[in-house]
This record gives sequence, structure tokens and C-alpha cells, in this order.
Amino acid sequence: MKITKDLYQSSLTLLTDYYQFTMAYAYWKAGKAEEEAIFNLFFRKNPFQSGFTVAAGLDYIIDYCRNMTFGDKELAFLAEMVDKKGKKVFQAEFITYLKNMTFSCDVDAVEEGEVVFPNMPLVRVKGPLIQCQLLETPLLNIINFQTLIATKASRIVLAANGDPVMEFGLRRAQGIDGALAASRASYIGGCTSTSNVMAAKLFDIPVSGTHAHSWIMSFESEMEAFEAYATTFPDNTVLLVDTYDIIQGVKNAISLAGKLREKGKQLQGIRIDSGDLAYFSNQAREMLNTAGFPDVKIVASNDLDEHIITSLKMQEASIDIWGVGTKLVTAYDQPALGAVYKLSALKNPQGEWVPKIKLSQQSIKINIPGYHNVMRFTSHGKAMADMIYLEGMEHGNTVTIIDPIDPTRRKKISVEHAKTEVLLKPIFKKGEKVYHRPSIHQIREKAQSRLEAFDKTHKRLINPHIYPVGLESGLYEFRTNLVLKLKALDNGN
Repeated sequence: MKITKDLYQSSLTLLTDYYQFTMAYAYWKAGKAEEEAIFNLFFRKNPFQSGFTVAAGLDYIIDYCRNMTFGDKELAFLAEMVDKKGKKVFQAEFITYLKNMTFSCDVDAVEEGEVVFPNMPLVRVKGPLIQCQLLETPLLNIINFQTLIATKASRIVLAANGDPVMEFGLRRAQGIDGALAASRASYIGGCTSTSNVMAAKLFDIPVSGTHAHSWIMSFESEMEAFEAYATTFPDNTVLLVDTYDIIQGVKNAISLAGKLREKGKQLQGIRIDSGDLAYFSNQAREMLNTAGFPDVKIVASNDLDEHIITSLKMQEASIDIWGVGTKLVTAYDQPALGAVYKLSALKNPQGEWVPKIKLSQQSIKINIPGYHNVMRFTSHGKAMADMIYLEGMEHGNTVTIIDPIDPTRRKKISVEHAKTEVLLKPIFKKGEKVYHRPSIHQIREKAQSRLEAFDKTHKRLINPHIYPVGLESGLYEFRTNLVLKLKALDNGN
């Protein structure tokens, strides 16, 4: 699957912020372009006040990196750019440098469908400074959106508690790219299908759908419309019953169900898209059961999200399948994940990694320096804690992790009594892909199995219990000392 080429038939290297090119040019002018650097992509808060986040977007990143070359049209555009005085922004030699540039970075990342948390790196990029810098904006664009939607979908699926959730968001999505990426991320997050036919084709996602009110309105009567639809799709008839009057619509659906039964067929379901979903679904269920059609499914839609679904579940609504659109694909209650991409180390002429850190008056904005990774501890299949640690640092039989924002939050872990897994997996080595890409179905299954490893308290929708994630104590001390050292230098001490 080559997503970017399938959609655009061209390079996406210009899909970035202008300052990435001005910095790249300045690196080149300063002789720093080929210095080896490490950047980490991470986020600072779980979205939706959730207790977890589901990673998504790696497949897009793989395609982007594999096609990170500048074509003649992109180079010509850059070559003709001028500043306010009419002077060309970039020298011809720099354009030639970009033309000859070949992607050569190491990329390590958490796999799609992985459950992740604030401050841990989702993607680590190591390579020439100029290439790492040019990757910032596209990587953030991809990860921020798809991870946000996958997490929203997971929350909705958790609220549905085993009921199928269909993604119906194409017409309300934020443009073509937003629709396609949202359909993909929603499936990763646990949705069973999409209404988006192009997404179904591109990503091998099951497609589903019924019909709209316009179908009913195009006939003289609702019953006539039902019969015509059942004639066309006798083995897959789901009827929208709220075009005029819901109760009468259910009665008409029951009448059609009887006619289908006489032909050896079965009405698959009815859909309610308006009104009091709890009341009318219960009325419909009673009517269908009384008429002898207990197997006919009731599908509900109408601006649903995890909170409304939870409420309907509490009201014991008779809903079997949920169609969710606007509030899923637009991440209605949180417009962005807020992931960032920070330089954490540069290699000096002696070949040593020099840690880099950004200071801030807000402790949450002080990044984690050095060449680090993430390790998950599990016991009997259950997640215990995640530790951010420096590569190459030795650990004893017991480790202590410290919350990077609140150092009073600490947890001791007995390593010998736990299973460990390093979460950053090798994706590219010196520009060559070394990762076997799983299918979209395997990614979806991974997301579900990973979530099962976490306690229910971490997955509740409101005031979730905070899962322990922290810096290994040696890294915490290393980071603290570096902050104090830089602040002393800044104060002239």
C-alpha cells in the first residue's frame, strides 16, 4: 500500500512549514546539515481527559519516508522563491543539495494500535540534522490526527461494550484527507466498518451502509420504498424508519419482514436516526419481538459519542449497532492531540551524544534529553508501568520510575518478577525499511488486545485512574542536573 502515491501521484516534501526550509538552508549554510541528531515525537496530555491514548499513523509515516525525495517541480518551486526584496531565498547550490539528498535516517516507533501515554516517545528519528528537521511537520501532522481519532474510536467502542460500531463520518469530516485518515484510524480504534468507499478500497476496511431519507421520500409511500429496497437487496435489508413517523415506520418494517420471510429471506435490521433513541428503540424492540422478529437488529445513529452511548446504555436502550459520524471523525470535543517534536541529542565531533534540553517556566514543557526509549512492565498479562530510560543505561533488579511533572509520584518495580518489552521498534535503519508492516486487521486486533492488558480503572471515561509512566531514576537525575546546569549558565554563574 502506497498511500501518498495513490492519493497524490507526486512528492509530498513541500507539505511542511516554511520555517523547516529556512532552518534547513541555515543548517546547510552553517555546515551543520550532516551533523547527526536525535528528535523525539511525543505528546504531553492524553486527549479527551482519557486515561490512555492509542497510537496510529505509522503506515503513513513509512510511505512518507520512503518517498522523501524532491522532484523537479518541487525543486523548481523552491528555486524561484524570493524574499521581500525580490532576492532568491535559496542558493542554487542548496537546491542541488536537496536534489541529491537521499533519506538515510534511523526511525524507531511504537507500533500502530499500541496503547501510549504522555511524555513517552512515539517516534524517534536519528540521522542527519537537516533530514530530521524536514520530517518534523509531516510526522506531527500524521501522528497528531490519526492518534487522536484512534483514541476517540477506542473510547466509543469501549462505551458500546461489545456492540458493533460503524463509522459514518465521511460527509462531516475535515476534507478528503481528514475523511480518509479518520476512517483508517477509526478502524484501528475498534470500529467494525466504514461508510467511506474510498477508505474501504485503499485500506481494506469493511464497508457498510443503509439508505438515506431521500430514498424514502422519492417514493409515493414509505412502504413502497421499503419494498423496492428489499427487492434490490433481499439478503441485506436494513430500513431507515424515522423519515415520517417512527412507530409507523417500524410497523411498515415488520410488514416487510413478514413478506421477506415468506420468500425465505430475513430483514436484517432497522435504523433510527432521530428522536428519543432510548424510548423508540425500546418500543421498536417490543414491537419486533411481539411480531416474531427478535433477530432483527436495531441500529442507532444521530450525533452519537461515547458519553451519549453510555447514557443510552444506562437507560437500557434496545440498540444493537451504533453508527457514529461527526463526533468521531472530527474529534468533536478536542480538536488536536498537541504532540510535539523535540531535539534531544546531537553527536559531537568526537562521536559522543550531547544531550539537548528545552527549558521553560512550565515544567510540562521541559523535554526529556538524550538517547532514550520506553520499556513496559507486565505481570500475568497485565500492564504494571512504563519506564522512559536512557539507551545503554544498566538497571538493577529493582527500578524506580519518577513522574517527570510531579516527582512525588514514584513507583518501584521488581524487574525480576515482571516481563519487559521495549516499545520503540526499528522501522528504518540508515534509510532502509526493516519493519514488516502488519495488515490493518492485525493492527486493529493489536489495539484491542493491548487495551485488554490495562485495568478497567484506566479505561473509564470520567476521572480515569492514572497509569504509572515515569523516568527511570537515573534519567530523572540526569535531566534535573542538566536543567540546573543550564539555568546556572543562564544566570551567569
